[in-house]
Amino acid sequence: MTKPRTLSGFMELLPRRQMQMERMMDILRNTFALYGFTPLDTPLVESADVLLAKGGGETEKQIYRVNKGDNDLALRFDLTVPLAKYVALYYSQLSFPFRRYQIGKVYRGERAQRGRFREFYQADIDIIGDGKLDILNEAEIPAIIYRTFSSLGLRRFQIRVNNRKILNGFYDMLGLSGVSDEIMRTVDKLDKIGQDQVRELMTDGEMNVPEEKASEILRFISIQGDNDEVLSELGRYRGKNEIFDQGLEELEAVTRNLTAFGVPEEFFRVDLSIARGLDYYTGTVYETAMLDHPEIGSICSGGRYDNLAEYYIDRQLPGVGISIGLTRLFYVLEEQGMLNDDLLTAPADVLVLPMTENLSVAVTIATALRNAGVRTQIYTEDKKFKQKLSYADKLGIPYVLLLGPDELAAGKVSLKDMATGEQVLVTQEEAVTRVSEGVLERNSGTPILEM
Repeated sequence: MTKPRTLSGFMELLPRRQMQMERMMDILRNTFALYGFTPLDTPLVESADVLLAKGGGETEKQIYRVNKGDNDLALRFDLTVPLAKYVALYYSQLSFPFRRYQIGKVYRGERAQRGRFREFYQADIDIIGDGKLDILNEAEIPAIIYRTFSSLGLRRFQIRVNNRKILNGFYDMLGLSGVSDEIMRTVDKLDKIGQDQVRELMTDGEMNVPEEKASEILRFISIQGDNDEVLSELGRYRGKNEIFDQGLEELEAVTRNLTAFGVPEEFFRVDLSIARGLDYYTGTVYETAMLDHPEIGSICSGGRYDNLAEYYIDRQLPGVGISIGLTRLFYVLEEQGMLNDDLLTAPADVLVLPMTENLSVAVTIATALRNAGVRTQIYTEDKKFKQKLSYADKLGIPYVLLLGPDELAAGKVSLKDMATGEQVLVTQEEAVTRVSEGVLERNSGTPILEM
């Protein structure tokens, strides 16, 4: 007999936790829809040459490849490359700007470790322009991040924003444009490895940044203060580099529109150390952190890019997008005890227990309950009454509806509240009202409880 097991780096949840994950996904879908994003679902499997059009690097090492006959296939490693293929393939049939969200599994064959998985859910949104994309789209992204995490129940988080043009322009002023990408990838590790190691990586090896310039870089990215103070300090460099000036203008536009988009200033900060290690990003970049859990790192990141589908189509398709590592976030929330276990996770709102051999009335009532929007399950197994109630209790079903001879004779039902133990004789219509109102009250909270 084969021993059942789950592969390392793959998450499986028991029903209660799966319901909590589904609730979070529903909130994400509803929030993204509020901003006019359309849902998208691309295949898990693509031709390897399509997924690896850019080729090389860590991606090719981590990708899962599948050979079926003469076909060289691969599992998607993110949701951005499939989006690029999709937009290129259906370009003539899409309306731009194209706004899509996607929540789906991706696969990376990296070493499984605490909080890092080989199969995991990502939740992405992207806005794709045809030739151009207005800066207001980049200003709207923090509003979507803010509403998303607030709706989930987080209260202590901060969206950190920068613009890579500011960094590129600054490094150009220092005569370091040839190694600017390497510097940005190094600076992006600042929170993990600290200033001393960042300095060492810049001054030693291939970058070979002079000591005084490394010090100037560290001073620059450490500019502190509220958003206005940081922007004012950046203004001292205005007029010295065209790329820098363009980035500063874009960053000012993003911050200027935040209040109108409904983002309180305490949830948003200009942070010059944010670079996003990928040279894929060309303008505004975002990272979102939980203030009380800095060890977790970014829970949502992304930015502006100039040409989404350059490997598939000869058209300029700029965009801006963000990604939430949903599986990792869920794992961290569970580990920190931040999932709201008071919300209902039962598969049904009421369990119907027929206490007579005639089941037709139970079926009729269950159908009426479902028609009224009440999630209903009928229990007909040959068990003792105590075991039937135990079944409802173990699943967390909040109400049990009893149908015995007395109830049938009275044309009513007995409704038992499993939390309080209260049992009342009511009409079918009253049962619907009581269950609906009780479920609504118990589900009034958010999936995350911030400690």
